[in-house]
Amino acid sequence: MAIETLTFGCRLNAYEGEVMKAEAEKAGLDNAIIINTCAVTQEAVRQAKQAVRKARRDNPEARIIVTGCAAQTEARVFGDMDEVDLVIGNADKLKAESYKPMVFGTPLNDKVQVNDIMSVRETAGHLIEGMDGRTRAFVQVQNGCDHRCTFCIIPFGRGPSRSVPMGLVVEQVKKLVANGYSEIVLTGVDITSYGPDLPGSPSLGTLTQSILRHVPDLPRLRISSIDSIEADPALYEAVTDARLMPHLHLSLQSGDDLILKRMKRRHLREDALAVVDKLRTLRPDMVFGADIIAGFPTETEAMFDNSVRFIAEAGLTYIHAFPYSPRPGTPAARMPQVGKAIARQRAAILREVGEARFRALCATRLGRVETVLVERDGLGRTEQFVPVRVAGTTAGELVTVRVTGLGEDGLIGDALRAAA
Repeated sequence: MAIETLTFGCRLNAYEGEVMKAEAEKAGLDNAIIINTCAVTQEAVRQAKQAVRKARRDNPEARIIVTGCAAQTEARVFGDMDEVDLVIGNADKLKAESYKPMVFGTPLNDKVQVNDIMSVRETAGHLIEGMDGRTRAFVQVQNGCDHRCTFCIIPFGRGPSRSVPMGLVVEQVKKLVANGYSEIVLTGVDITSYGPDLPGSPSLGTLTQSILRHVPDLPRLRISSIDSIEADPALYEAVTDARLMPHLHLSLQSGDDLILKRMKRRHLREDALAVVDKLRTLRPDMVFGADIIAGFPTETEAMFDNSVRFIAEAGLTYIHAFPYSPRPGTPAARMPQVGKAIARQRAAILREVGEARFRALCATRLGRVETVLVERDGLGRTEQFVPVRVAGTTAGELVTVRVTGLGEDGLIGDALRAAA
């Protein structure tokens, strides 16, 4: 067995998983499983623990390394697990020296190699050749977060906001395009905060325009989740470029003003609606998704209804709804709780609304011609990220497809020709 990585959570974690595997191989590590954890909810932490135990049962001789956000915020919990050989914090998980075989074999509780993430001030631009098993590649442009939303533990797992220099990002994108990737996704923890720590204080919009200008062979560029209140003028300009995909995911969290204030978000519902309207005016084919927390402390039925109504008012399509999960150490955990059952019930309602909106979007695509990136044989995604089943296609192809029907999970289409 060589090195296996198990990644939980966000797209940034997926990118970092590739970097960690490469750095561990560079260090000479072998017969190891690296579990890259997420800390966004207690359920994510529980899943990580479960994965650790399963990895040990299935691979009794392998070295089990736990890293990622949950390892940073709950280092001792993982360090005290008998199945774990080493715990590495977020500050060190992308460094080859953290994986050198000599670091193993230390006594229990000395195997935890987790430093103060809040002292980190730079994010290195690691160049990777590609993403295992993927036809699109994620590129990290930013890490950390300077905001303090009352429900969120992530700043304590990721540290302060810091940006990758534009030149390194462009170089990474060029490398991936040269290696055959047709779609790049810019990712980070809070990517709309990109740039103030760099010379000249560039913005996410500036970076996006630079990529599109300096990598003319890149067919498709995507931006992952954005904080709408931080959208800058250059980003609005960039969305008019056809190579920037017409799909944005909003870090919304709620559609109720009082809940947004108690979350310590920096926008109100009208602010988010205004951003959606402006972007849709600039790019009429733009579709939007959003994160929404159900059952946040003190949320009444009326407040929850405001979130449901926001989905229709903003014309959202992709809803990532999840029940509120108290995170120890956050202010929201000390607020009056709604209760798990109610939170789960409300999250289910949001998902149902989201699924109906998604089906409605699919119905509008019938008969249309779409450009589709095939992710695996017979299955790809449109520019608006809608799944399409297309017979006779192979992973990595960029094809023109006529939509002929609706499937259980998206669209059905016929390939017409390779896309230009």
